[in-house]
Formats: sequence, structure tokens, C-alpha cells
Amino acid sequence: MMRQYLQMKQQHQNAILLFRMGDFYEMFHEDAKTASRVLGLTLTSRDKGSNPIPMAGVPHHAVDGYIRRLIAAGHKVAVCDQIQDPRDAKGLVERDITRVITPGTLTDESLLQADQSNYLAAVFPDGKVAGIAWVELSTGEFFVEDVAPGRVVA
Repeated sequence: MMRQYLQMKQQHQNAILLFRMGDFYEMFHEDAKTASRVLGLTLTSRDKGSNPIPMAGVPHHAVDGYIRRLIAAGHKVAVCDQIQDPRDAKGLVERDITRVITPGTLTDESLLQADQSNYLAAVFPDGKVAGIAWVELSTGEFFVEDVAPGRVVA
């Protein structure tokens, strides 16, 4: 199971990895320490031996609230779910990344705040002008503008 976790973490090194284990999403190593600090979770350990692995977890039914708080604190989150029914597994349950969530790419209604826009922007400098594009992801509004130096875009 830890081999699966490490494989998924390797693919998403700059995200806090929420790894589904039964009724909980678990975080390990530095992710567990960060989540413990940001979310106020109890930090435990996977192994009690001479080299314990820090661990923290949240119930699966409440994960969206925890994800919202991690995103609000500026963290990127990768969610690794069980993609196989545990009753059908021969050995380890198959898992895969099902969502990667960043502050700029929120689209899940459960994670959005109804009274705030959620913009994602890109800037392309090209000599004497810069191209700017921005989108409000939850509504699909899209804007593009060329901007010369010193010009203010509102």
C-alpha cells in the first residue's frame, strides 16, 4: 500500500496527496505534517518502530471541507481514490488520481464560494504589448486583451 502511495506522490510532488483508505483519506510524511498544521488534525504515525511515518487523516464523507481549507491556505491537492471495489481485489485495491485541485482551477460547486468569482489568468509578453487572457471558471466567462506598457486594464 505504501508503494502505491509513493507512486502517486511521485506523480504529484507539489500537491498534498489525499490517499483513500477505506472510510478515510490519509496523508503521509510532509503532507501529513502540513495538513496537521493547516487543518488542526492530530498527527499520528503509520509505524511505531524506529522510523515512524507521520500520518494524518480525514473522514471521506467530509473531505470537501478539508480540501476547501487546504486550497484557501494556498495548497494544491491531489485526490487518490480507490477505483476498484475492495471486495473484488486480489491483493491491493487499485487506486488512481481522480482529481487535482488548485486555487485557480476550482470547478466543484461544493468547493466554490457562491459570492466570489474564481478567475484564472495568463499573461503573454510579446515585445511592446502583452496579451492577457482570463476566465471565470465557474461561469465560463472568458476575456482577452492586448495591453501596451503603462495601460491599465479594468
